[in-house]
Amino acid sequence: MFASWPKSIVRLTLSLAIVFLCPVLGQAASFRMILHQTVYGGVREVRIHGDENLLDLAREYDLGYNQIVAANPTLDPWIPSRGDKAVIPSMYVLPTTGFASGIIINLAEMRLYYFYRDPVKTVDMVSTFPIGVGRSGYSTGLGVYTIYSKAKDPVWVPPPSVRKEEPDIPVKVLPGPDNPLGGFILRFSRNAYGIHGTNRPWGVGRRVSHGCIRLYPEDIARLYYLVPVGTLVEVIYKPIKAGNRDGVCFLQVYEDFENRIKDPFSTALMEISRCQQTIGPIHVDLNRVKEAIREHSGIPIAVAWKEKGRESRP
Repeated sequence: MFASWPKSIVRLTLSLAIVFLCPVLGQAASFRMILHQTVYGGVREVRIHGDENLLDLAREYDLGYNQIVAANPTLDPWIPSRGDKAVIPSMYVLPTTGFASGIIINLAEMRLYYFYRDPVKTVDMVSTFPIGVGRSGYSTGLGVYTIYSKAKDPVWVPPPSVRKEEPDIPVKVLPGPDNPLGGFILRFSRNAYGIHGTNRPWGVGRRVSHGCIRLYPEDIARLYYLVPVGTLVEVIYKPIKAGNRDGVCFLQVYEDFENRIKDPFSTALMEISRCQQTIGPIHVDLNRVKEAIREHSGIPIAVAWKEKGRESRP
């Protein structure tokens, strides 16, 4: 049945069939874009059963370690009590982008967003994935790149920075369980960066790499077939974002681990002003703004709403 289809569509179709028909650990969040809406998904609670820990839940719901821990500050991430309720923060404020399609990597959020047009449904979509990022001193350079090349089952050649730390490491590592690139890689146009899988999935949502972007194995397997060579990639650092849905403005705040934001309150108000440009005059609850900054849980908090809808405050 695939004989007359373009090869790229066949690969995409087969990859999506694997994602939806086979047992997987997590499902990437994908949303059909709605005009002027920049907040998608939701937050829920689940009970912890058996020997589950927060890392297990993070992977099951396609979240990073940073997200699940920030959303559950009172739970032990490694040994939570059976029956405890865990918050699943699957609600996202989209980062602003200057192009209609492409990849946005927000280092502060440790999350990747891919904006694209569905070739079958002909609608604009966004898919988002948790990522592992560069550790202190090895942060990915901010700016715009392109996907220069792609490879399945890549061979890893340790860069000088890794060889300096581990002199006995092999000159190259062939595909397999010992290869830290995992099963797929999307290479950037410069600086030897890339988006790839990992053989250490507990590093997703952490600062662990030498500058490359790590995804869960099941996520890179999907992204690899979605993203064509030549796709634009923008790397940003924004721990504070605001977006709107149904006339309500939400503020999402993550830890500023690089200490780049000198005045979080002013930055938050500047972000919130973007909502006003879209939905008109708004009333801002400054106490909620301060709460979001203080908690920096990564969970979007409703902080403003249309003036005429003040009586329906969330």
